[in-house]
Amino acid sequence: MRLATLFFLLGVVLFQQCPELPDRRWLLATALLPLAIWWQPLRLPVAVLAGFLWAFLHAAWILSSALPEELEGIDVEVEGIIASLIDHDAHRARFEFKLNRLIHNQQIFTLPRRISLNWYGETPTLSVGDRWRLTVRLKRPHGFMNPGGFDYEKWLFQRRINATGYVRTHSAQTLLAPAGYSLPIGQLRQHLKRQIDHYLGEHPYTGLITALAIGERQGISSQQWEVLTRTGTNHLMAISGLHIGLIAGLMFFLGRTAWRLSGKAPLLIPAPRAAALLALLAACTYAALAGFSIPTQRALIMVAVVMIALLLQRQIGPGHILALALAGVLLFDPIAVLSTGFWLSFSAVVVILYGMSGVLQKKSSWQRWGRVQWVVGLGLLPLLAFSFQQAPLLSPLANLIAVPWVSFTVVPLTLLGALLLLFYPPLGSWLLLQAATLLSWLWPILQHLAEIEGAQWRLNSEPSVWSLVLAAIGVLWVLAPRGIPARWVGIGWLLPMALAGSKSPPSGEAWFTLLDVGQGLAAVVQTRYHTLVYDTGPKFSNQFDTGGAVLVPFLRQAGIDSLDTLIIGHGDNDHIGGANSLLQHYPAERLLTAVPDKLAGNAEPCHQGQTWSWDGVRFSILHPARESTLKGNNASCVLKVETDGATLLLTGDIERQAEYLLVNRNPSALNANIMVAPHHGSKTSSSARFIEAVDPDYVLFPAGYRNRFNHPHPKVLDRYSLQNVRMLNSAEHGAIHFEIAKNGVSPPESYRTSARRYWNNHR
Repeated sequence: MRLATLFFLLGVVLFQQCPELPDRRWLLATALLPLAIWWQPLRLPVAVLAGFLWAFLHAAWILSSALPEELEGIDVEVEGIIASLIDHDAHRARFEFKLNRLIHNQQIFTLPRRISLNWYGETPTLSVGDRWRLTVRLKRPHGFMNPGGFDYEKWLFQRRINATGYVRTHSAQTLLAPAGYSLPIGQLRQHLKRQIDHYLGEHPYTGLITALAIGERQGISSQQWEVLTRTGTNHLMAISGLHIGLIAGLMFFLGRTAWRLSGKAPLLIPAPRAAALLALLAACTYAALAGFSIPTQRALIMVAVVMIALLLQRQIGPGHILALALAGVLLFDPIAVLSTGFWLSFSAVVVILYGMSGVLQKKSSWQRWGRVQWVVGLGLLPLLAFSFQQAPLLSPLANLIAVPWVSFTVVPLTLLGALLLLFYPPLGSWLLLQAATLLSWLWPILQHLAEIEGAQWRLNSEPSVWSLVLAAIGVLWVLAPRGIPARWVGIGWLLPMALAGSKSPPSGEAWFTLLDVGQGLAAVVQTRYHTLVYDTGPKFSNQFDTGGAVLVPFLRQAGIDSLDTLIIGHGDNDHIGGANSLLQHYPAERLLTAVPDKLAGNAEPCHQGQTWSWDGVRFSILHPARESTLKGNNASCVLKVETDGATLLLTGDIERQAEYLLVNRNPSALNANIMVAPHHGSKTSSSARFIEAVDPDYVLFPAGYRNRFNHPHPKVLDRYSLQNVRMLNSAEHGAIHFEIAKNGVSPPESYRTSARRYWNNHR
């Protein structure tokens, strides 16, 4: 059974590598599945096929409710209910909306089933379960696609969200019915969140207490997340599998003890069975407080397997329990394998069972607890490094302190306080305040550990799968029971992952990547030993900008550990918005910009005549002139990058006025093989004379998907088409990469094509 489950998992994982949904005729292969019952040699191959087909069925069902393409970007009327907690900030409210019907031109659609909406500006009171009729504008799931970046489309796919959009505030919006009892769990979570916000207010740990009480983590600040991530304790600040397991275990032992002391009750139902029912009920209740999120579903299934075995009075070994839990998770949701949390949670259990088996029987509880943290910390190190290109080395020490503190003091007080908020708020709020105080005692320790130099193991480049396999073998060797010779040799198996070097261009050549940051601009130029970033994309909120979300992950996966020059072309948000986040992680040695007053530090004004050379590659600022009086878009820094065989031109947001000056000043200096289109391809730029002077082979448009400015403008596209220029749009291609070599330019690489998976390909 254990082997069959692993082969079923293999089939599910193989399906997730598909760049597009297979032909539906594959489903005819289900006819082969009964053969496994009759012919033993076929059982394992058929288990792989079964996993593949099961994942196929789930994926096809989710994608079948895609938004019809003809309904993108137009006003439509939707009716449905608010199906999630409301995420508020100063500018908008965001929530998930469960659709009953969609109406356009008196035609009724029943798809998509679930959408994510933003309601900008001042909003009415919104509550989970409210039934609304809204006028909205929708689009199919679309996110940034960049090496090292977050796959937003995958995240939406996992949550079964088939469209995103916003409420059209100029139209009438109608509350059809206030919240009744349609979503009682969501309404309970909403009530608790409002109560916690009311009683804890601006307390610095309100977000953490809310996460522990109802699994809602929006209130955790970016600084707090940084501390939790650097210490490997982020799993504690949520309704995690660990906490569900602890609550179930605590209720089992308390319930068994109380049942045994209750007189004749054990004669009716044995104490272990009664305790198992109580533990399962407690686990279900705690998972419900998290809205049955994907991580809690996994934990609940694992707890349910153990408790059902106790109810049936079956003796099942730990390995079989783990296999049953894995099978249960895969049958319930094969899409769960797309989550890093899935692999971390099951891997943690595996390494604990392996690393703790048959050892430390005579050791104290604290020694065993310390051993568990060492085993988990080392056992998960390769997987964490593979998934995030970094791993917290001090995680065992941090968890040794934090896990018992949070799990045995903060969590019980939080849960009891949340429960009492429903019946006696003064006492409930007091308990929550005590839980927050206990967190405030722990936090300085975590902060100190997070600030220790070298506390993070950072990889030089994105690791390969084979290096992960070797590292896993090495970890198992190190954690092997006593008696296995030379266990220390296992450390050497981590070296391929640790020492893998990053790639860089040969001397005299450059690599150029236009990143996908939506309606904005961010680009990276790499030479043999130097790196330049041109613009940093937009800032969307205090919690999210493309400097931290796109540029930093890209530079890390490329193995870049320092930034030589940052150029901010001009001061609009879509160019400068991510600068502060980028500079926090990558302080630039030199900062050139058209708006030095908008940047802290030693920022220099960019101007014509600034030149430098790196590794045989020449860089020149062509615009603006030193004494220029131009302002705004037309004052953008224009950068030329030259190798012996090819040229790149970065034009920022210049428009016709600046183009005219450049063409008149020195048209031959503009000639380039690759050009990033001025001002995202707006109709006020890319004049015919300018295009003729540059005469590019490729023009790149850094534009957002279905952006409101209609960039690139059709007339601009026509002008480039007349010059036989090949046009590439970041909204369609994701990050676009070129190698600018000594003998010319390589064909472009589209990240949306090379990294495509079936959830990115349903348009």
